[in-house]
Order: sequence, then C-alpha cells, then structure tokens
Amino acid sequence: MAVQKLRTLDEGAKEIVVDLTMHRLGRAASRIAKMLLKGVNVTVVNVEKTIITGKKEAILERYKFLISRRAFVSPKRGTVWYPRRPERIFWYTVYRMLPRHNKRWKEALSRLKIYVGVPKELEGVERMVIEDAILREPMSRSGRVIRYMTLGELSKELTGGRLNYV
Repeated sequence: MAVQKLRTLDEGAKEIVVDLTMHRLGRAASRIAKMLLKGVNVTVVNVEKTIITGKKEAILERYKFLISRRAFVSPKRGTVWYPRRPERIFWYTVYRMLPRHNKRWKEALSRLKIYVGVPKELEGVERMVIEDAILREPMSRSGRVIRYMTLGELSKELTGGRLNYV
C-alpha cells in the first residue's frame, strides 16, 4: 500500500473524507459533529481503527453494562438498544453529540457516511486527519503508557467473535 499524504481541514470545504486510523473516539466524534452542523458532508473511513483510551477491562465492562440495560417501561420491550458494530458505535457517538431539540440534528446526521475499511470508490480520494484527535505517542506527558482498544476489537468482544474487524 502506498503512503498517502493526509491533509488537515480546509476552511470552506463542502465534502470531506476523514481517515480515523488511530484517532480517539470522543475527540474525533465531537469534531465531526461540529463539521456536520456547519453543513459539511463528511465521509468517515477506517472506523474500525478508531481507538478508545483506557484499560481494556474497564472499556469492556462499560460497554457490556450499556448493552445489558433493561427498559422498565414494558416487559415486552426488553432491552435498550445499543450498537455493537464499529460503524454503528461511531454513528451513535456522533448522534449523542448533536443537539436534538431542533431539526438541525437530522439534517446534520444525514450528511454523515461511515465505512469500515476503505470502499473502492474512495481508494484514490485524498483523506484528511483530525490533528488533535490522533494518538501520536503511546506515552503520556507523565511517562505512563497510554492503554487503548480499537473499535474493531471492542466489536469482536461484544459480539462474541461473530464480527471480525481486527
């Protein structure tokens, strides 16, 4: 695979392709939510390589708790929906960062496209990165190792290995 020059966000761009390899989930999602609210069409690729920082056990415990929640409204309703696939986890993260008290959030969310890997039609397209969301060094300023887990690994754990994105 050829090394590709990645660019940062240009002001006034209307369509952007973002490569989320080694990006922190929350920071990337918040920046993309802001772009969507400004009217930019955002296409996200390599979402399975997005990372969540923290100990693996703590991350799995949190997401398994979210999945195991029950709805107390009706016994027929069963569980509360929570995504397990990496593209849906990222979509849900962006969705929760948009204002839902007006119609802007629906319009913004319709401008978002998320892909696992890079689809054929986007292979030659120039991709940008979000500089402040990238984990560049595995060490913090205090010298501690930064532990993380990718969305692909998380998805594999949540689905019992049925989905393999690693």
